[in-house]
Amino acid sequence: MFESMANYMVYNVFGFAEGDQFAATLNFFIYDVVKIFVLVFLVVSVIAFVRTFVNPEKLRATMSKARFGTGHLAAATFGAVTPFCSCSSIPLFIGFIKAEIPLGIAFSFLITSPLVNEVAFVMMGGLFGWKLAVMYLVAGMALGVISGLVIGALKMDKEIILDKGDKEATAKFGMKFKSGFRFRLRYAVREGAKTFKKLWIYIIVGVAIGAAIHGYVPQEFFMEYIGKFSWLAVPVAVLVGIPIYAGCSTIVPVIFSIAQSGVPLGTSLAFMMAVAGLSAPEAIMLKRVMSFKLLATFFGIVAVGITIIGYLFNAVGV
Repeated sequence: MFESMANYMVYNVFGFAEGDQFAATLNFFIYDVVKIFVLVFLVVSVIAFVRTFVNPEKLRATMSKARFGTGHLAAATFGAVTPFCSCSSIPLFIGFIKAEIPLGIAFSFLITSPLVNEVAFVMMGGLFGWKLAVMYLVAGMALGVISGLVIGALKMDKEIILDKGDKEATAKFGMKFKSGFRFRLRYAVREGAKTFKKLWIYIIVGVAIGAAIHGYVPQEFFMEYIGKFSWLAVPVAVLVGIPIYAGCSTIVPVIFSIAQSGVPLGTSLAFMMAVAGLSAPEAIMLKRVMSFKLLATFFGIVAVGITIIGYLFNAVGV
């Protein structure tokens, strides 16, 4: 639906020719902006509606008492089956925050969702072999779980700057929503609209930057020089991959051609994971949700984790 809308706007309304570089960039921008706009509003509204039936204190207590790592593994598994890019995962992450799911568990989802999905898994299996695909799946899930545990252990909940929800609803649970379905629905739509108003400009700016990089800076341009850094190639690949905005499914074929050209597989995968899991557009959107301190901590932990995975894959020589 979103793709058809973007195609119609670019090629029918604006009259650009297919194959034009600017048209492709504009198409990417419209597609992602509309998709994320709809996801932000719908996901936050749906979770807000569901939240009216759940006592936030009980939910938080239940999730907090989950056996060590269980909640993080569940969140990472959910992330693995949601085919979202890093920016498209943010609406669900915000919904988890508003539902007062423990911060570390919410991050386990945010980290895993763009890195692991069924499309990327199948493409990787077909191109690299199923052994590597399974190893990548396990590595991506482990990164999400471990990173979420670390972030949770740092107790940085106060660094969330987006309102977690309706404090009155939390304080008066059982009274505020006794008016029935219509009141719950109005409340949910209001929450979705309120969150959308706080994020829309950050979404536009973030996607615009990502679209420009996606349209005019080919991934091969960066990878051509990374092999020259020898043992520093993996962290350099991670740093170089962060500004680029693309999903795992999009970049798997590119990584295959890069690996075929002689770049070590672990270095290539580290680049892919940085592109998919950490991006400048994602950082811009998340800056409206959390403090710079938490944002830097999140990026730092995941970047270190991706670097370790890259070195491990290089070491085993798969």
